[in-house]
Amino acid sequence: MGKDVLTKAKVVNYLNENIGLSKRECQFFFESFIELIYNQLKSHNDVKIINFGIFKVKNKKPRIGRNPKTKEEVMITERNVVKFKPSNFLISLINSNKDGSDENK
Repeated sequence: MGKDVLTKAKVVNYLNENIGLSKRECQFFFESFIELIYNQLKSHNDVKIINFGIFKVKNKKPRIGRNPKTKEEVMITERNVVKFKPSNFLISLINSNKDGSDENK
C-alpha cells in the first residue's frame, strides 16, 4: 500500500488542466515559483504562504554525534537546515479527514 507522490509533472498537468495555460507556460510558472522560494531561503528570508505554512532557515551549531553501532563519536559540523511549520488552517484541514479516505482521488 504505497503512497502516491506529487511530482513536478503532476503539478504542471494540474495547472494546465485548471488554468488553461500551455504546459510550457505552466512549467515556467511552477519553476519560477520554486526558484523564488529557493532564493528567499538561500538569503535566509522566511517564506510565508497564507493558509499553508512558513519555511524558515535555521542554523544548527556543531555537536558531537555517535554512531549507534560502534558508539564512535563523530563531530557534526555547523549547518543550515530548512524548517517548515504548517499553518493552523492546514493542520485543521488535514485532521478534518480522520477516516483516512482521500476525497480527491
